[in-house]
Parts: sequence; structure tokens; C-alpha cells
Amino acid sequence: MATAVLIVCILYFLAVVGSNAEDPYRFYTWNVTYGDIHPLRVTQQGILINGRFPGPTIECVTNDNLIINVFNSLPEPFLLSWNGIQQRRNSWQDGTYGTNCPIPPGTNYTYHLQVKDQIGSYYYFPSLSFHKAAGGFGGIQINSRPRIPVPYSPPDGDYTVLAGDWFVSNHTDLKTKLDQGYDLPSPDGLLINGRGPNGNTFTVEKGKTYRFRISNVGLTTSINFRIEGHLMQLIEVEGSHTVQNSYSTLDVHLGQSYSVLVTADQPPMDYYVTVSSRFTEPDNILTTSSILRYANSGTGGKDTQLQKRDPPAGPTVQIDYSINQARSIRWNLTASGPRPNPQGSYHYGLVTPVKTIRLANSASLVDSKLRYSVNGVSFTPADTPLKLADELNIGGVFTIGSIPDKPKSRGHVQIATSVMGANFRDFYEVIFENEESTVQSWHIDGHSFFVVGMDGGQWSADERLHYNLRDTVARSTVQVYPRSWTAIYLPLDNVGMWNVRSENWGRQYLGQQFYLRVYSPVRSWRDEYPIPGNALLCGRASRASFH
Repeated sequence: MATAVLIVCILYFLAVVGSNAEDPYRFYTWNVTYGDIHPLRVTQQGILINGRFPGPTIECVTNDNLIINVFNSLPEPFLLSWNGIQQRRNSWQDGTYGTNCPIPPGTNYTYHLQVKDQIGSYYYFPSLSFHKAAGGFGGIQINSRPRIPVPYSPPDGDYTVLAGDWFVSNHTDLKTKLDQGYDLPSPDGLLINGRGPNGNTFTVEKGKTYRFRISNVGLTTSINFRIEGHLMQLIEVEGSHTVQNSYSTLDVHLGQSYSVLVTADQPPMDYYVTVSSRFTEPDNILTTSSILRYANSGTGGKDTQLQKRDPPAGPTVQIDYSINQARSIRWNLTASGPRPNPQGSYHYGLVTPVKTIRLANSASLVDSKLRYSVNGVSFTPADTPLKLADELNIGGVFTIGSIPDKPKSRGHVQIATSVMGANFRDFYEVIFENEESTVQSWHIDGHSFFVVGMDGGQWSADERLHYNLRDTVARSTVQVYPRSWTAIYLPLDNVGMWNVRSENWGRQYLGQQFYLRVYSPVRSWRDEYPIPGNALLCGRASRASFH
């Protein structure tokens, strides 16, 4: 009898422990459709998620499991990707064509994501067929677990701000222009949360503090964000708690996300929330605004004083201003990250890189058509997702090493399905080199990296003497200024097939990207999850066997 009771107690204990050990699940059902939108007062075809533009914001907590069932009601294939979500051991869910087959029209696919060991502000977007120019994007908020303190008091409100450039041309027309060998035209305007000038109102109360999560979801343009009469206290950059410097304006480059705290400490009235383009010609600066409205300000929603003044001006082409601001963004070494240990407990500056990779972007004509390239190779998609081909041993889809790890001499540009090989747990130094006159923005899926240096001119080994090896911020998207370089340290701690790309969507579409194959010889769930049971098959993989 005593033995039976003991067994029952043990089973109950294991059941309780097991149920408490699994992280929470959050379920979403999304229907993706076309619908009329008119953000710049011109009716155009937009991509809606559950009838909304932008799509719904995902609000979750570190380590939550996200089950997102996406119904594709478009007349063409569709894919969603998750900018900055690392997909630990699970590149199967990354949502780029190099890893996933598209969702066929009239069908659905269920993403199984875990926001493993991450906090912060991110966004999702459609990654296929230039759909990003039609919408389909939305914010992602990952909050810390309650038992892990954050280095600031809980804000009184939390706003997601999705800002960026916008074109009134249909996304299919923009895609056709690129396919014909031309660059994108200048954007027609800027949007904040899918709306044009003064289309949004953020309501605050005097004396309270609010979090603004700002992401640049545009296609071609760096932006500057500011709130009239208010300072912004930076607290987080793409999953890293930062030293809490205050800024009157903040540059946000393509694909980047920031969190700031804003205290409503001004006289109660309406104030401009302004976004303007950066590094564009002075006669081609784009500006849009929303309204920061103090509750009970007595304006009744019609502040005539706001209408009598223009939105405050911001920086335009000043590169030194932007570089100095970027260098001022530092890691908060005493704050806990997603885990209880301080961020600074990982001493990235004491790790010796096993390899240096130099990546140079360039533009050129191939058969009289514009192409963009990395190290002389312009990416072209294969007929089968690379991750599937790798998993199912399908030959002829890609070749590891089809892109060199340093720039070629100027000249012939090769068009190829470029894949660079790398070993799991290696530690790389990566130098982004930009000899062009435009600012670049680079993103690496599946990883966070440390931005150790940036400057003008040509990079050389002597620049390492000036690297920040103590408290630079860890992030997944970084800018490279015109005729400049940016250096990062990249821990290759996530097995998979990962997209390395320009966040300028015209450049990405025309070849400025490649895939990094982070390989482990151990076939173990410790390193990488197996192919999902619901994985879509296409191309040559549709004729392959799992066995």
C-alpha cells in the first residue's frame, strides 16, 4: 500500500513539474487578403491581415510558443518572415524562400515559433514577390518574464510605431520595374502605422511615462523619429537593454527597431510626432507626422495652435551626426537580458574570431539590366528552398562556397544561388564595406551580433585598435554609411540556413543577399530540431522522400 501511494505521489510530482516546465502557448489565426487602402489618399491594393493594415501586433513573453495559422487568401503564393526573431534551432520557421516553401493560394500553413531567450521589439513582414510594398507587416512585442527585472519602471502605456517610406504604385508594378532592369523610383511619402499626415493620435496623460517601439518597415529610406518638445530615453535595441541616454531625435535605418520612454512632462496640448527621411537630397526630403495628445488638454481634438505651426525639422544629410549617435548606443552591462544573468556576463571582446569575412555591396549592369551584388555575386533564387534541399540531400540546388568571403576586384558580376558555409559555434569578424554613395542596411537572420566599429573610408586591420570590445550593443540589423565600413562580431550559435540581406528591398530583390549555412555534424535536437511534420514541399523537394 505504501509503495502504491509513493508511486502515485511520484507520478503526481512529475506531472506537476512537467506541466509547469513547458512554456506558455499563444494561438493566432490570420487570414491574408487583398483590400483597398488609401494611406496617401490614393486608393491602392494592399495586403491585409484579418482585414487590418498594418496587421495585428503580437504581444508575448520571453520563451512563449507562438502558433500562428496563416490562411493565404491571395491569388498567389505567400510567405511571412519574422524580422529579428532568432528561431533558435528552428530555421524551418524563418519564412524566407531559402528556408520555406511558399503557402499556396487557397491553403494555410501553421508556423510554430518560440521566442526563445529574447526580449524586445521586432516586426513581421511578407518576404515573397515584393509583397512588402503592399503591407502585410505588423509589430512584435516580447516582454520579459515577471521574475526577471527590467532596468526601468513599468511604463504607463505601450505604443508600437511602424514607420517607413511608401509608394502609391501597386507592388506588382514596382516588381515589374525591377524585373525590367530599372531601380525603384523615389517613394511618394512616409507612413506611420499605415497612415499619412496626422492620421494617428497617441494619447498620454500629464506626468506619466510611455514606451514607444519604433521600427523602420520601409523599402528604401532611413528615417529620423522625434516628438516635439519631448526627450526620448532609449531603453532597448532589437533585444538588448541599452544605457539609457536621452535623444531629441533618433535615426532608424531600414529594418531596425528601437524602444524609447517618453514622459508627458510638457504643458497639456497637442504635439507633433514626426518622421522624416534621412540622407536624401534637401529638395527631396519626405516628412509625415502623427499627434501626441495630452488627455484633458481642453483642445477637444482640435488644437488650433498645432495647425498654425509646422512639424519640427530634423537632421537631413549630416552623416557625422548619425555616426556619433550610433556610437553612443551602448549595452547596459548590469541589466538582465531574457535570462537572470547580466548582459555583460558574455564577454564578447575576449573571444578571438576564427575568421574574418569582408562583404562589399555593389551595383552594376548585367545584360543591360541593373543588378546588386555581394562580393561580386548577385543572388538568384533556386527552384527549391535551400534548407529543404540540404535536409533531403537534393543535389544541384546550391553549392557551398558559391560566394567568396572577401570582395572581388571590380569587373564581372556572377549571378548565382550564393551560399556561404560556416561551422556551428564558430566566432566570426564580419566587415561590411560600402564604397557607394548611399547608406546601406544589413540584416542577418537567426542571430544577434555585436557592432564593434564603424567609420568612413577603407577598413584595414589597424581599425581593430579602435573597436569597442566592452559594451557595444547586440542587434540583428546594422547600417553602413556611404563610403564607409561597419565591423561586427558574430557568434554562430544557431544551426540552420540563414538569410543575410540588404534591408533595402529593391537591392535585396535584385541580388544583394546570400545564405549562411551554419552547420553541425551532430544530428541532434540539442543543435537543431527535425523538419516539421507540416513542412510544405515544393520544387525538387516535392518529389523527394523524407527517408
